[in-house]
Amino acid sequence: MIKDVTDLEVYNLSLDLLEPLYRITNLLPLTHRRLKFQANEAGEKIAPQIAEGFGKKRSPREFCRFLSMALGSSDEVITHIREIKIVAKTYTRIRTEDCEWLIEKYKILSRKLNKLLSSWQKFD
Repeated sequence: MIKDVTDLEVYNLSLDLLEPLYRITNLLPLTHRRLKFQANEAGEKIAPQIAEGFGKKRSPREFCRFLSMALGSSDEVITHIREIKIVAKTYTRIRTEDCEWLIEKYKILSRKLNKLLSSWQKFD
């Protein structure tokens, strides 16, 4: 039974993925600080968006709106990691395998968010 937002798997997964995201973005050279900022910002938005939506779950439409934003942020992280993977081809401190692993984890998060969103849209 879900008593609060911390019981939501997508919320916990989004927080768990921050550490590996930071590990990869911290390896970026200073010339790519904007990419680092954008990737971290997108990753950091997901859990608060889920939490804010959960707080408004009495309105399925509002909860769905925040879940949609969280899904967009998760997909944005995937795009940024793919960009980092391109940088990794010329900057060997970053392993492409680590990027691929993290992309897959965020794809799983996006699928779970999409499933949760679909189930709540039925109430709207």
